[in-house]
Amino acid sequence: MISLRGLTGVLFVLCAASLIALPEEAAAGVEYFPVPSVSSTRNDGSDAGLLVPILITDPDGELKYIVAPMIIRNSIVGTRGALNVFRYEPGGREMRFIGSFTERIERKVVFSYADPAFAQGRYSLNFGASFFKNATSRFFDLGQATQESKETNYTARETRLNWRFGVYANEVTQISVGQRFRDVQLQRGGTGLPFTGDRFPRVDGVQGESLILGHRATFYYDTRNNLVTPTDGMAVTAYAELNQSLRNGDHPVYSRYEIEVKKLFPSESKRAILVVRGDLQATIGSQVPFFEQSSLGGQNNLRGFGGDRFIDKHLVSLSIEERIHLARAKVAGVNADFEIAPFLDTGQVFSDYKKVSFHSYRFTPGVGFRGVVRPNVVGRVDYGYSREGGAIFAGLDFPY
Repeated sequence: MISLRGLTGVLFVLCAASLIALPEEAAAGVEYFPVPSVSSTRNDGSDAGLLVPILITDPDGELKYIVAPMIIRNSIVGTRGALNVFRYEPGGREMRFIGSFTERIERKVVFSYADPAFAQGRYSLNFGASFFKNATSRFFDLGQATQESKETNYTARETRLNWRFGVYANEVTQISVGQRFRDVQLQRGGTGLPFTGDRFPRVDGVQGESLILGHRATFYYDTRNNLVTPTDGMAVTAYAELNQSLRNGDHPVYSRYEIEVKKLFPSESKRAILVVRGDLQATIGSQVPFFEQSSLGGQNNLRGFGGDRFIDKHLVSLSIEERIHLARAKVAGVNADFEIAPFLDTGQVFSDYKKVSFHSYRFTPGVGFRGVVRPNVVGRVDYGYSREGGAIFAGLDFPY
């Protein structure tokens, strides 16, 4: 039974979608195509509902907006009304807004802006803000050897702010600086599992409120032919970050480091693209909240497990997938490519590099299905298998 409060939120989101969807220019093209939305994930339960993407193009046929209202019935948190708005501009500029209201506990508001060619291409500029409550977050304790029987649940109530400013050294190299603010509090979750705060009261970050202020310097080297839907090239990202936990009475300072390498190997026709991604992360310091440490599991790595299945200070991971072109079709007036992508993810988390062992690696094979509207839009569904039953993830981007 849908509560009055939940129905009010759903109707608000759908009405907002109707208003935003109206293009200002009479010459703009507008296409609608309802899509059933059905999924089942390890952490988030089962979804069934309807997604209605609205594609708005300019007079030249270039995609300008995607407005996607959605209504979903979830097996854990009830009925959810959601609105996704994406705006695309020349030069790769992109603005995103996501809002959702759910009957039980969950709320989400996300805004982000990215301009990779700011000031005639000399700089890049990114900033964003979000507030959300995720009622299905899981925690199994720290370490690679945690047992499934230790599973607990909590609601992550978070506020995030971030900005980043980059300077191009040349066409493929960028140095950037930025800051982030993160406010996290654990509340009781939406499942019948034990509450994380009761089972793991001594783990850093479980009790009270955490306020994190981070300062980051990042190096980018990127020869890919597109940032969102690449078919060739390589990207290297390396960062160093200094963080302070402001709410903690000791005000501990800790640092985080990461290097990630992604390489695409296209066939001559580009109908098949082998993609390899390697990732190495390190966290140095004490009293680091568990949600600030490295994690494996979820839609971007070790896809056979639920989100944040394994957590510890350091991480090493490797993913390989083959993106195979199946067909091209006209969908809502734009050309869409459809792909199948078998993949293999592997990796481990650990507290000390001396403890890295081949026997500790987790392996999750799987397969993905993608719809791509180049150059800006990707829709995907990935299924990964693991010894804990596997997981299904849907998203609006490539996993890497």
